[in-house]
Amino acid sequence: MKFLVYIFVFFTSFNFIKAQDRQNVVSKEKITELKNYLKNKNYNQDLAIFINFKIHSGKYRYLVYDLKNDKVLQKAIVSHGSGSVIPNSDKLRFSNTENSYRSSLGKYEIQESYEGKFGKSYRMKGLNSTNSNARQRAIVLHSYDCISDQESSKPACLSLGCPMLSKKAFKQTAKFLDSSKKPVILYAFTKFVLIKTQKDVYKIFS
Repeated sequence: MKFLVYIFVFFTSFNFIKAQDRQNVVSKEKITELKNYLKNKNYNQDLAIFINFKIHSGKYRYLVYDLKNDKVLQKAIVSHGSGSVIPNSDKLRFSNTENSYRSSLGKYEIQESYEGKFGKSYRMKGLNSTNSNARQRAIVLHSYDCISDQESSKPACLSLGCPMLSKKAFKQTAKFLDSSKKPVILYAFTKFVLIKTQKDVYKIFS
């Protein structure tokens, strides 16, 4: 009897840890939102990538997620754009404007890979008004040596607006992307959004 109780507690704890692993980055509501978005569209229905820019850049805030079985396949550190940094603030600002060097929020279709100055990279098409200039801005998914594989209290190095992964993390993600028969969606979000108004004032929308 004690053995059965032990087994039950073990698996309950294991499932709780897996759920926490996911919830720390992406909520159940965000996952449901994306699943609904994907319905009847020519995208991979079982795989997606989430980036939660609300989380500190030195922590895991990038997830490759199995939508079908509700589990994390990969977690990693990912950069944000240098222009997104607000001096003396933990919050970030976002933009869809060329040469802003800021990250953009929204859903992206991960498209073809190519060989560039950062090695293998993936072009991305912005699917929302907040990231519609992604191709024009050359916002791509790529790797860079300065990104760590380990979590740290120190912030990750900055990009020019692209989501950058470590070499190791990028290779792992590339396996998922290259084996997918349909385009995979990357969803970048944050709990709070800073939007620049015409008066050059940043407003916060939750």
